[in-house]
Amino acid sequence: MESIAEQCLVSGTSNDCRPSGALFGQAGTLVTLGYAGLWSSVLVQGGAGVLDACSFGAPMTHSSPANIYTQCSDKVLAPETILKQRKTAHKTAVEKAAAAAAAKKQRSQKRQVIFKRAEQYVKEYRQLERAEVRLRRQAKQAGSFYVPAQPKLAFVVRTKGINKIPPKPRKVLQLLRLLQINNGVFIRLTYATTQMLQIITPYAAWGTPNLKTVKELIYKRGYAKVNKQRLPISDNRIIEESLGKYGIICIEDLVHEIYTVGPNFKIANNFLWPFKLSNPNGGWAKRKVRHFIEGGAVGNREGKINALIRRMN
Repeated sequence: MESIAEQCLVSGTSNDCRPSGALFGQAGTLVTLGYAGLWSSVLVQGGAGVLDACSFGAPMTHSSPANIYTQCSDKVLAPETILKQRKTAHKTAVEKAAAAAAAKKQRSQKRQVIFKRAEQYVKEYRQLERAEVRLRRQAKQAGSFYVPAQPKLAFVVRTKGINKIPPKPRKVLQLLRLLQINNGVFIRLTYATTQMLQIITPYAAWGTPNLKTVKELIYKRGYAKVNKQRLPISDNRIIEESLGKYGIICIEDLVHEIYTVGPNFKIANNFLWPFKLSNPNGGWAKRKVRHFIEGGAVGNREGKINALIRRMN
């Protein structure tokens, strides 16, 4: 009787001689071994002389059919597609773990840079305040008056809706991005912007915000304009992706650029969506359309804009 290996060689179809199962019997009986495309009967001569379907005719050392099943199952190879999938999955997992570790390290380093910048900004703000106090004391001791520098930053709030506004003030409000009532924006005070504010005096209130007001507005009401979309500033990555090339990588950098009216003020200000404030707690003045110095709500109120913003924020 030809062995299974010999039959595979004679048929010339080695791919069809892969084992698909075997039936084992007692010694001295015929057992049919199943293969893909080939069936053969093998005479079982004792437990030790059984042909191994997994090794094409090599005698097995086990005498128990259960051991034969275990040995055969250990030698069955997985399909090539599954092996490729396992290899790809392992490679992807390794790459993902390496990328996560690198990102974590980069975030840690960037966090240290942000902390150092924040400490530097706090030190700078304190020096400005102390210099202001020192100059006032020196002027008082000398019997003169201290005249502070002209403010460079203003915050403008629209106080009127869209009805019954002449074309010229309407255009100025549009240029300042004040499209809705209670909208607010930061602007740089120059001769041109001062003339624009004079035109919209009956429809807006403005003044000089302090550091606390700027921080509260950006932290609480700050939204970013990314791809013409209004996104909340919930992560420093949003700021870094848009303003990183200008050296602004976190919200503290943004606050510093706005408050000090830095060289990139225009870009940082355009990055901020116009602030959408609420009606002030306690309501507006009894005659809102009058100027602030006449008991109304519109016009320039200088440093007292901070109290209005706190009521509206």
